[in-house]
Amino acid sequence: MKNKNQNLDTVNIAQSKYQLIKKILRNIHDNLGKIIQILEEEPEQAENFENTFANIAQDLKTAEKDLEVMGEERIIEGVFDGEKMIAYDGQIYTIPPNYASKSKLVEGDILKLTITKRGDFLYKQIGPIDRKRLIGELLLDKSGNYQVLSEKKKYKVLPASVTYFKGQPGDEAIILVPKEAPSKWAAVENIVKK
Repeated sequence: MKNKNQNLDTVNIAQSKYQLIKKILRNIHDNLGKIIQILEEEPEQAENFENTFANIAQDLKTAEKDLEVMGEERIIEGVFDGEKMIAYDGQIYTIPPNYASKSKLVEGDILKLTITKRGDFLYKQIGPIDRKRLIGELLLDKSGNYQVLSEKKKYKVLPASVTYFKGQPGDEAIILVPKEAPSKWAAVENIVKK
């Protein structure tokens, strides 16, 4: 039976923060092991002791910076490539397919990613590219990927969009593509059952 005063609160943290904390603790553990080993050795090992302390100090500075970043909100901007966001520094961020489908993101749209203090990833479309609407036929390739054939070109589409509209191969698909730029991907705006 639980004691009335016993408090069983739990703390939920983002996976990225958990991994970072685990890495920091593992570094501290390894460095403490090195210090104990040096202290148990002969006095002439004093040079190793100084080097180890220098390494520990550097590890602690790095850990401190990592923990500061964890406590702040970060904002990153990038371009949607049809599936992911590519930040201006080249870093790739996965976008939930349901968000990309619901927002009808088009290849070339500018996005803002906010990484909250809790480690949540929040995307927002901040610069939609000019679009044009096309009508085509929904296809399923040999690998099980959906495509839309329109104006003699096949466009990849997110499966989440197709399943949302309950699309089947052969259905008519209304898609959005960049107005002026070539693209491999299209956003599904709607599907008309055949």
